[in-house]
Amino acid sequence: MSKEVQMRAAINQKLIEMGERERLKELLRAKLIECGWRDQLKALCKEVIKEKGIENVTVEDLVAGVTPKGRALVPDSVKKELLQRIRAFLAQHST
Repeated sequence: MSKEVQMRAAINQKLIEMGERERLKELLRAKLIECGWRDQLKALCKEVIKEKGIENVTVEDLVAGVTPKGRALVPDSVKKELLQRIRAFLAQHST
């Protein structure tokens, strides 16, 4: 296992243990709704369903078609805020 993978796993474990991961998820959810991302994603899903037809689309097709666009639509300001929160948490709880 590479150093980066180990580090990510350790950070994720610490976030989970301290309950910070859930708080970050709630913050992310609220920010994405607030900026209209959720509505944009709904529209993308409807578009994919309309193109393929409701009978011909699976959940897997929908996820595969929408995920890359959905990630690209997350505003930089939301990404930066989340990253700042994670860095602040790690600085506060580093051992």
